[in-house]
Amino acid sequence: MTSTSRFHCAKRFVSSRSHHLLFPRELIWTCCSLVLLSSISQSQSIIPLSRVRVPIHLDGIVNDSIWSHISPLPVVMHAPTHERTPTERTEIRLAYDDEYLYAAASCYDSEPERIHANSLTRDGLNPSDDSFGLVLDSFNDNENALVFITTPAGLREDWAVANDAVPQLNPFPFNSSWSTFWDVAVSRSDSGWFVELRIPFSSLRFQDRDGYVTMGLIVWRYIARKNEVHCFPNIPPKWDWAIIKPSVAQKVSLEGLYSKNPVYVTPYVLGGTGYSYDLNDVETKYLRTESRRREVGLDLKIGLTSNITLDLTLNTDFAQVEADDQQVNLTRFSLFFPEKRLFFQERSSIFDVGMGGPNRLFYSRQIGISEEGPVRLYGGARLVGRIGEWDLGVLNIQSAPSVELPSENFGVLRLRRQILNDHSTVGFLTTSRVGNDGSYNYTYGLDGIVRLGKDDYLLLNWAQTFDDEIGQTKVSSFMQKARSRVQWERRSTVGFGYEISLSHAGEHFDPAMGFAPRVDYTRIGDRIFFGWLPGEDSPLFHHTLSLVANAFYRNSDGSLESSELGPQWNFNFKSGAFGFLYAKAFSERLEEEFKLSDEVMVPVGRYSFWNAGAMYQTPWGSLLRSGFTVDGGSFYDGSRLSFGLSPVWSISKHIEVGADYQYNQIRFRGRGQSLHAHLMRMRMKATANTELSATMFVQVNTASDQLILNVRFRYNPREGNDLYFVYNEGINIDRYARTPPPPHTETRAMILKYSHTLQF
Repeated sequence: MTSTSRFHCAKRFVSSRSHHLLFPRELIWTCCSLVLLSSISQSQSIIPLSRVRVPIHLDGIVNDSIWSHISPLPVVMHAPTHERTPTERTEIRLAYDDEYLYAAASCYDSEPERIHANSLTRDGLNPSDDSFGLVLDSFNDNENALVFITTPAGLREDWAVANDAVPQLNPFPFNSSWSTFWDVAVSRSDSGWFVELRIPFSSLRFQDRDGYVTMGLIVWRYIARKNEVHCFPNIPPKWDWAIIKPSVAQKVSLEGLYSKNPVYVTPYVLGGTGYSYDLNDVETKYLRTESRRREVGLDLKIGLTSNITLDLTLNTDFAQVEADDQQVNLTRFSLFFPEKRLFFQERSSIFDVGMGGPNRLFYSRQIGISEEGPVRLYGGARLVGRIGEWDLGVLNIQSAPSVELPSENFGVLRLRRQILNDHSTVGFLTTSRVGNDGSYNYTYGLDGIVRLGKDDYLLLNWAQTFDDEIGQTKVSSFMQKARSRVQWERRSTVGFGYEISLSHAGEHFDPAMGFAPRVDYTRIGDRIFFGWLPGEDSPLFHHTLSLVANAFYRNSDGSLESSELGPQWNFNFKSGAFGFLYAKAFSERLEEEFKLSDEVMVPVGRYSFWNAGAMYQTPWGSLLRSGFTVDGGSFYDGSRLSFGLSPVWSISKHIEVGADYQYNQIRFRGRGQSLHAHLMRMRMKATANTELSATMFVQVNTASDQLILNVRFRYNPREGNDLYFVYNEGINIDRYARTPPPPHTETRAMILKYSHTLQF
């Protein structure tokens, strides 16, 4: 996808001894020399923002005399044709006083009746909405940013951007679960729509030097029906997600601005009832367990300085968090799910130490979530921010004992700072997971991101783990408990590019607070590509041809365990539609059977297979839109056919309905086995206004024979004050597929939760 399209939504030969030669001393010295020779600094003029002496009344009518004395920013068209004259007039102005940063946007439109405003829900931005966005690199570190978005309906959406908006695990390089306090007012007329936005400096984290503050700034306007983006500064569309990329933001200065140290106290009360059925120890029948919940808890957010925040939580509860999407896993490895719980959100990127792909040294979903479900948390503390040149993150949480787990203490320490230039960092992270039964797991890791040239970056990682089981047996060598990676990448989607990496994971590398679905391998691969911007006369905005190649080798004997090779074409239309085509060849060596279900499995052996597929997404700006996917080919010693459909209809600003349907058919004719898995999701959002909303989420998974229902009502009269009613139900849709047959309704819960935030 292009930065515009993505703004709106959701792998060479290695000898058998190569794993013993991963990071020789000569390689390290060579990398350091390249850094010193190639590091650069980017100079940019700093624009002072206008300071106002009287507060600006927030009414969405941009006719105050204060705004008339402030010059609008020189916006340009970013898409669908870079630097073409905008089809509509856009004026954006910024100002500030002691307490707030203000933004005013006059979004003129020659066809005001065609302005799209299809959602009212807090954090419910609809890709078919017109929108105005403001991006702030408040620490001026060229890596992290905060995004504030509103629409003609006046909804509030905010994101936290990390890693300079470079997609890693998924195509969306931002944290949409992050939220903070701010206000917006909008108005509409025959001339267009208008915005006044106000962000308290107490909601931002920044460093002042005797009252002088420098931040990075990006602002934009999006016209949904035209897939048109107006932007300041003039950012070329040569990166994915360019309009939220901190390193290309305009530097702005604010004077006379000093630390704000707010304290937010949020008590909650919760009541609920429910039941669940569990199989007895001899597996002959299901036993019903009733539950009654009456709980109180407390969250505190304390601004120790303008750039350090302390979060405290007591009797933590996440009952209001939306249910995870069900998935059909056709791989041999665990699936990665995003973190949605608010306590872990603020500057979560500080703790993010990626090791390539989905691998993480710290994965917050290891806390309070187990295979059996949620684990109660007594409470904990979380400190994030910056001290001088250092980013700092500290976390400590204590869990209650559960049926499968002892009471455990979870600890994390993270340090990181810039080196050499504004786009290079080095960091350290350590984690500890200690149970009251004597179990323990410790991890430490070092990571570095070094800018070698304008778009060239070198990524380095080293980590080791220690735990009670391996510590007691004393059979693990230094490298068997370690993971390492070096990656060289070009971060541009225009022209020739590459991502080349070499990584190693030992047999006993086990970060109990991280995510490492695969160990005991050496890997080489990733991709090379070439991207084009076809120009003004082409219906295509951008397209890329790439060759993906990667190979995993066993550390024990250097033999090939898995490989993937094939071309892919990604295309993006100026209309906002996008998609891709691909073909890939795979090889797999199974040392143990791979079970897809109780009746379907793949035997031990070597396999070579292939598949091809395509994806197409209709323009995001349409009120009725859909994505389509299809792929098929061989699969181990059988065949596979999959397709998906995901329509969404924005009926009005009050109602939106959407669905996802996925079908997977796998057949092993030689063994007379087959799997037919249907996965269906349906979401409906109903919104009375910006304060009152309801969502219904239904999931049907025939692979697990389950229907899961999640209904949430939310009343949010102002930021920090929330009343939730949550209803969850789990239904077995094919009871007689198991012995003994489970009950029709396996779980049911109703929860009412109210939280109220006080600011001091």
